[in-house]
Amino acid sequence: MNLVLASASPRRRELLTQAGYAFTVRPAHIPEDPRPGEDPIAYVVRLAREKAEAVFRGLADSGAVVLGADTTVTIDGQILGKPEGAEDAARMLRMLSGRTHRVITGVAVVTEGSAEVAAEVTAVRFLSLSDEEIAEYVATGEPLDKAGAYAIQGRAAKWIPRIEGCYFNVVGLPLALVATMLESVRKTAS
Repeated sequence: MNLVLASASPRRRELLTQAGYAFTVRPAHIPEDPRPGEDPIAYVVRLAREKAEAVFRGLADSGAVVLGADTTVTIDGQILGKPEGAEDAARMLRMLSGRTHRVITGVAVVTEGSAEVAAEVTAVRFLSLSDEEIAEYVATGEPLDKAGAYAIQGRAAKWIPRIEGCYFNVVGLPLALVATMLESVRKTAS
């Protein structure tokens, strides 16, 4: 299977490699703004599909399998994407402090003539954070390119006493879901 990852995320590359997949990387460049009133699950599934389809259209190999993914954080019905800067990151972390939020990853597998999509949802509990803890974390730069302004696999791990669902989803790629979708494509192709 000629697997292509439609993402520039180093975390997604690491996770696919960890799971034993051989793949090439072709990042997709599409607008990532939510549509007015768009549900968070619909939003990430749409982006995952648009990324995978955009990359597939640019490939010469019609037998390729393109994997697209998009992850967001949601709380109080709001989508928290990547922060626009340090102040926005601090605002997001204050929203998450002492509460449970949802991390949602949309996944799309696109082949010649088909596009399969799915989403994984994980609940993440945060401890209460002081303004000082938030400021120190934001100063590290780690939250600035992460949905919801934190990395569960980084320094923020110390503030997360529990999750309900797939850990890898929170990192950025729900491996069991991806494996199931890729296996389905492999079976269909053979």
